[in-house]
Amino acid sequence: MFDNKYQFTCVEKFLRYVKYDTQSDDNSTTFPSTAKQKNLSKDLAAELLQLGLTDAHMDEYGYVMATLPANTDKAVPVIGFISHVDTSPAVSGEFVNPMIHKNYQGGDIVLPKDGQVIRAEDNPDMKKMLGFDIITSDGSTLLGADNKAGVAEIVDAVEYFLSHPEVKHGTIKVCFTPDEEVGRGTEKFDVKKFGANFAYTVDGQTRGEVESETFSADAMTIIFQGKNIHPGYAKDKMINSIKIAARMMEKLPKDSFSPETTEGREGYVHCHTITGSEEESVLKFIIRDFEAEKLKEFESYLQRLAEETVSEFPGARLQTQVFEQYRNMKYVLDKYPEVAANAIEAMRRCGCEPIMSPIRGGTDGSRLSFMGLPTPNIFAGEHSFHSKTEWVAIQDMEMAVRVIVEIAQVWEEKA
Repeated sequence: MFDNKYQFTCVEKFLRYVKYDTQSDDNSTTFPSTAKQKNLSKDLAAELLQLGLTDAHMDEYGYVMATLPANTDKAVPVIGFISHVDTSPAVSGEFVNPMIHKNYQGGDIVLPKDGQVIRAEDNPDMKKMLGFDIITSDGSTLLGADNKAGVAEIVDAVEYFLSHPEVKHGTIKVCFTPDEEVGRGTEKFDVKKFGANFAYTVDGQTRGEVESETFSADAMTIIFQGKNIHPGYAKDKMINSIKIAARMMEKLPKDSFSPETTEGREGYVHCHTITGSEEESVLKFIIRDFEAEKLKEFESYLQRLAEETVSEFPGARLQTQVFEQYRNMKYVLDKYPEVAANAIEAMRRCGCEPIMSPIRGGTDGSRLSFMGLPTPNIFAGEHSFHSKTEWVAIQDMEMAVRVIVEIAQVWEEKA
């Protein structure tokens, strides 16, 4: 049973960690995509060393790994807890000024900068936060709860284990990764070196969430090649590829297939970038569905639509490319039901109602699962991430620490 007298340190740590600017860059070709991520990672490695994890270190790529040795004689599977240090490229994470709104009593939270308001109607989970203490930025930046809340919760859990040797657990591995927000968080991850049999990313939203299913994902690039010529002499000669791209976009369904018209288990195609000139235009799509087979249907649909469109412009040419991104981690995790089951059991023991929810997106756990490390995602308490209205409740962070500790105990008991 968790020691209810324990003085949590996750909030103090979190308020310290968000002061580091760790924004990643999706246009960078380096790894990590920004060197400044290593500033926090280096200090996290030093903090884990100071706590007593003697192998804690940051490698050349910015991954922090450390081991908490087992204190039981049982042969317990090695489990890991993983969070990422980087914040979204979409909103600045520089000069974060965290604020604590104590004893929330409902309604909107007005932030002092940039006219930012956290609206209760846009955040249904706020109905569950009455009496809680909510941390936000001042409105000029994101907060960084995604995923520094998870980082702080894992470090606090380590501290609890070290100060409570009577709490039995197997070997526990810890890792803090860079570049999750730009889809490269596992690019240099060494599963063998990490040494865990199973792991959990601590990077979810609502208290109680256990996520063991994600979208499968592909990317598709469609290139229309036209013919440029001086516009003063272009009659019957110019083929403007921009007009071809616009025609295709106009053909896409207005009431289906897109993120703004789908929810739940519905998949979608989403054009996120168009670049071009008269000579060549490039459309970049992401394709998402919980069933990998549906991706092929979407891709065939886009291919047919592109061919139909280019045929309306005699002399124009078409190129298409499809790139596999990640697959639904459910395909792997279904083979290891005990991983999610132990998290669910731990939450129930903590008085936290488990919520099994699929992710309409991806997670490092997807890639890690297919790399040989089955890894569902559990809540960290972060909300409205990638925005200036991001928030997290202190009580949710503390519950996440309890759950991490309890997960390790469940694995030890069931070994």
